[in-house]
Amino acid sequence: MDYSRYSTLSISRRGPGDSVLDIVMRAANGKLPTAGHEGHRELAEIWRDVSADDSVRCAVLRGEGQGFSGGGDLSLVQDMAGDFEVRSRVWKEARDLVYNVINCDKPIVSALHGPAVGAGLVAGLLADIPIAARDAKIVDGHTRLGVAAGDHAAIVWPLLCGLAKAKYYLMLCEPVSGEEAERIGLVALAVEREQLLPKAYEIADRLAQGSQSAIRWTKYSLNNWLRQAGPNFDTSLALEFMGFGGPDVREGIASLRDKRAPRFPGA
Repeated sequence: MDYSRYSTLSISRRGPGDSVLDIVMRAANGKLPTAGHEGHRELAEIWRDVSADDSVRCAVLRGEGQGFSGGGDLSLVQDMAGDFEVRSRVWKEARDLVYNVINCDKPIVSALHGPAVGAGLVAGLLADIPIAARDAKIVDGHTRLGVAAGDHAAIVWPLLCGLAKAKYYLMLCEPVSGEEAERIGLVALAVEREQLLPKAYEIADRLAQGSQSAIRWTKYSLNNWLRQAGPNFDTSLALEFMGFGGPDVREGIASLRDKRAPRFPGA
């Protein structure tokens, strides 16, 4: 498999027999990885290649720079709000991102440090074994932007941490530390930041050395819980993208650019 076509992802091999794929979301601004037009598309597509690559036994997803993921680039969000064609294309990519991670037959380990927001967080929390630094800051920022919590939120948060916690964190955009995320079941493990990558690699190596049929079939059967929630996800994604055509998202974008609290009008 030729991974050189990916421009926003840095991809290398490591682990037993080079069977672990190390996928790094690049930080173009030197601070946080953000998903622009190309980055959003690539993050959705990479899991098809991972699934089709017979030389890969496990994948590790992590972010470059100061955090795991900084969310969608504001220029992409603005284009989605103002252009129906862009909005339609990104809707399909967002749908594919969720289902491609769920349907990828290789186990995925994610290593979350610093801020974890947006499209990167989708893959991070849908990974089979998400690991967070204790001081990581996990935020689903949809309602802060003025759109419904779509993407992965409705499909996986209630299953991982319960409906009451999911509503609290998703409706209020309340940040969750890595330590708290482990406590409520949102991630599998929380470790000190300096232990994050070694732990992720250790788990990936163990998965790569295990029975591949047993591990992959276990993932497939467990992910049927997520597949059953597919209608919930499809509804949330449709409502999110309906919001991108409404007035609240324009105020959300303006408030982020001005670095102030949003002032949303009445419904």
